[in-house]
Amino acid sequence: MKHKIIILLILFLGLGSCKKDRMEVDILIKNGTVYNGVDSIPGTLTLGLVGDKIAYVGTGKHMDFSANRIIDAEGMIVSPGFIDPHTHADRELKDPKESHNKPFLFQGVTTVVVGNDGSSDYPLAKYEQMYKSNGVGTNVAFLVGQGTIREKVMGQSDREATDVEILKMMELVQQEMDAGALGMSTGLFYAPGSYASTEEVIALAKVVRQNHGIYDTHLRDEGAYSIGLVAAVKEAIEIGVKADLPVHISHIKCLGKQVWKQSDSLITIIEEAQKKGVRVTANQYPYEASATGLKAAVVPRWAESGGKDSLFTRYGDVKLKPHILEEVKANIEQRGGPENLLIVNADHKEFEGKTLQEIAQDMGLDANEAVFEILDKGYARVASFSMAPYDIKNFMKQDWVVTSSDGNTGHPRKYGTFPRKYKEYVKSGVINFADYIKGSTSRTADILGIPQRGTIQEGYYADVIIFDPETFGDKADYQDPFQLSEGLQYSIINGKISVEKGTYNGQLNGRTIKKE
Repeated sequence: MKHKIIILLILFLGLGSCKKDRMEVDILIKNGTVYNGVDSIPGTLTLGLVGDKIAYVGTGKHMDFSANRIIDAEGMIVSPGFIDPHTHADRELKDPKESHNKPFLFQGVTTVVVGNDGSSDYPLAKYEQMYKSNGVGTNVAFLVGQGTIREKVMGQSDREATDVEILKMMELVQQEMDAGALGMSTGLFYAPGSYASTEEVIALAKVVRQNHGIYDTHLRDEGAYSIGLVAAVKEAIEIGVKADLPVHISHIKCLGKQVWKQSDSLITIIEEAQKKGVRVTANQYPYEASATGLKAAVVPRWAESGGKDSLFTRYGDVKLKPHILEEVKANIEQRGGPENLLIVNADHKEFEGKTLQEIAQDMGLDANEAVFEILDKGYARVASFSMAPYDIKNFMKQDWVVTSSDGNTGHPRKYGTFPRKYKEYVKSGVINFADYIKGSTSRTADILGIPQRGTIQEGYYADVIIFDPETFGDKADYQDPFQLSEGLQYSIINGKISVEKGTYNGQLNGRTIKKE
């Protein structure tokens, strides 16, 4: 009898231990291979989303779920939504017809940063409210542009700022930080930001530091245009040291044959600074061609001081014209020559899809002279094939380099960056899968100071993507840069589905993210 009681007790306890906890969720994701953005080894895990948060992450074995929606992700990759730290998506987000942000959405991007390269919408509070009112397809975070602030105070003038002007710029930076900017961006290669001295930038960066923001920089030189690439990186580090704030180098690269393979030196310089306590990181896009305005690419800064009208006045001066053309010719060669400069977007549509060399031949002019004929007809954007695979891969392998698109009209990176990196560099073994995910999610969130995003973790915001590892890839190229990427099955932003079974459902589930 005693033995029977013991057996019954064991059976009773065993049945009790099998009792499952009940949980109601809005969306249940099961059977997927989950990369949480932190760990190197994925797991076959179940995710439960409630409202805009991740409420459950686990095996699901001891849970009894009641779900409004179940997504079976078998054979798929489940990841935190990608965060793109360098975009120009604000140009479309202001347009209600384009605010879906599909070029980024179909890459798996759920958060974009705008206000890069020293150029931001102003005032931030106005545009942040616009995005809230109109709705946006992805989350949006902001930087305040140093070039924009300088132009508000000093216009396009190429001169040293006075103490009074610097104080006014500092006040405007504080205003934009109060409005929620994550930090300040510079475009020290571009006018009017390029007219600022290092000391002027440090003064503004100190305001950012007081607000616990970051310093994001398009370097003063990415090749051999002015002070040189190495000196430009050292300047960025100097600003970080003297202003005592984190430095983030945007779209790090070695632009032009003169600086190919300098990535080894730059990595050493940056890692030496890191050892001394300077927080230096970078982002990168996985393409061999850069893209920028034709004027910015080849026209000397001194010649364009004051704007386009001033440029053409100087170009018409018989004394200055030869010097301008000489420098333009040298800059064209640094970009790989006129045969490697492709017009990807232009007000005068007949130029699009042609190289500078082809346009010059059609005009019967030298390439440097053809530049001014093109600019006279309006804006033109150019892609220059001037980066070496060695440097691209070298930077990509560093754990302090994350993925960005620098997405802008006419270059395929706007539509293809994150899937391309997976297809070209993960599948070939240049970087591993887990590092690819980390460098697209948690590391980026940490660099930018964005809380509770970039990681699949209970209590974090439910920005989750599901993609097919066999088909995830880019379709955009330089001949047709407007093709959406493929292979994304689901995009869930703030707990709501935006892409379902590879199709956008028209929902604007993004939010504005501000510095807290």
